[in-house]
Amino acid sequence: MTDLVEGDRVEVVVGAPAHGGHCVARIGGPHGQVVFVRHALPGERVTVEITELHRGYLRGDAVEVHEAAPDRVTPPCPYARPGACGGCDLQHVAEDAQLAWKTAVVSEQLSRLAGFTDDEIDRLGVRVERLPGGTLGWRTRIRYTVDAAGRAGLLQHRSHQVVPIDRCRIAHPTLQALDLTTRHWPTESTVEAVASTGGDVTVRSDRVLTGPAEVTELAAGRRWQVPAEGFWQVHPDAADTLVSAVLDLLRPAPGETAWDLYGGAGLFAAALAGRTSARVTVVESAPLGVAAARTNLADLPGVEVVPARVETALARRRITGPVDLVVLDPPRSGAGAAVVRAVVAAAPRAVAYVACDPAALARDLATFARSGWRTVELRAFDLFPMTQHIECVALLTPADPP
Repeated sequence: MTDLVEGDRVEVVVGAPAHGGHCVARIGGPHGQVVFVRHALPGERVTVEITELHRGYLRGDAVEVHEAAPDRVTPPCPYARPGACGGCDLQHVAEDAQLAWKTAVVSEQLSRLAGFTDDEIDRLGVRVERLPGGTLGWRTRIRYTVDAAGRAGLLQHRSHQVVPIDRCRIAHPTLQALDLTTRHWPTESTVEAVASTGGDVTVRSDRVLTGPAEVTELAAGRRWQVPAEGFWQVHPDAADTLVSAVLDLLRPAPGETAWDLYGGAGLFAAALAGRTSARVTVVESAPLGVAAARTNLADLPGVEVVPARVETALARRRITGPVDLVVLDPPRSGAGAAVVRAVVAAAPRAVAYVACDPAALARDLATFARSGWRTVELRAFDLFPMTQHIECVALLTPADPP
């Protein structure tokens, strides 16, 4: 254990990327103190400033680069640096190298948390895919925090400290053109802005300030009405990308029944109903999501919306099997063992697991494996360029189908 304190600086050689937007390094040799380093790349020799002390590990920022990796680039945003905005983790990484970084993270999580062998990971052929468009100007929803001086900005990494900015480079051009970061906000604590795929622009705090209360989104061949503060994917191509992946993996057939768990506004339910023309059950707990699903799926007579937490709906038999197909799209914490076991007990033909966190996905895949299920295919998408976030879609089936 080192005697370092916050603010101390030490020189290290940086190791592999890890989940969370940093790389792993060790102070004092291969068996030394672990430090998770942001703003670095594998193989670099850097000076790290220690920012946090924890039992067993440290956190720090690379504040000086002595030997740069070939994939290092100048961040396009002046606020993507130590001590400034914490929103983008990988602006210092070349675009292709970002995909390789994220691919390595997914593979590492599958190995460490799901217990997959190298052969199993090779069989899955894990590779993070780029979406259309560039790495900047894609984010259609943004939330600013207002500081004590009334300035709207973004937060430092793992901090409540507000960083005033001129504009966010990954925000959609429509949002960058707004005057939200130059205006004075004397009474607001947060300001949110939405630029929908249907052309709506809404600004709100605890109420709508400008624009419609409901925005129009276009996805899966349908128009969706979603509350401006409700959940929708932030990349304009994300919804169609995920729907296509789920349909490609599940291959729903006419007459097959389905569950859309953590269903939100019903994106996957509508896609499944269009293929199966059979009963589809949506389970969603957020009141905004329930209302949006009921509105947007009203023209699909075989779709039912159940307002409940997924674990409650399964445990209390508000939905029951058998069912043919299941889509799991849980929050960042994952579905959890109880939900996974209940899904397995319902005996579906296949499950498509949509995951926004590879660690939570890996833990749940391990539970599926212990229940006799197999991960058949896994696709990963860079829905959040310049950040450490990754979206995965896994196909699971019983290891010995009936």
